[in-house]
Amino acid sequence: MYQLDQQIGYKLRLAQQRHVDIFHQHLPDVTPTQFSVMARLREETELSQNQLGRSVCMDAATIKGVVDRLIERGWLVSNRCEKDKRRHNISLSRRGQSIIANAVKAGADISKQTLEPLNKSEQAQLLSLLDRLTVNELQE
Repeated sequence: MYQLDQQIGYKLRLAQQRHVDIFHQHLPDVTPTQFSVMARLREETELSQNQLGRSVCMDAATIKGVVDRLIERGWLVSNRCEKDKRRHNISLSRRGQSIIANAVKAGADISKQTLEPLNKSEQAQLLSLLDRLTVNELQE
């Protein structure tokens, strides 16, 4: 018999809701999606919009919307690529660099608080199992 409370999708959604609630307590002005885009640009400095979307597992329409909103806020900049005029390279603005520098400090606390109900071994096991579930997504 199908029981909603025992389904993986339902349980993942509840865990995601818990994480998002914790995230917004620490970073009320940034969405988790915006955070991931800015954190990736902090790591990579500059990426084409297409590369950026792939690196954070977002489709073209989603990454365009996120990038456009972050540019409007003055947190990202877009520059036309010198070699390929059709391509736009995305990077953090000075303001965006400052915001993400502070946000990544909170990010560690957010992860810690999200995983708090689990002991260290369970935390490592959960992260490992989630990696196994998403390995194909990250390779595409």
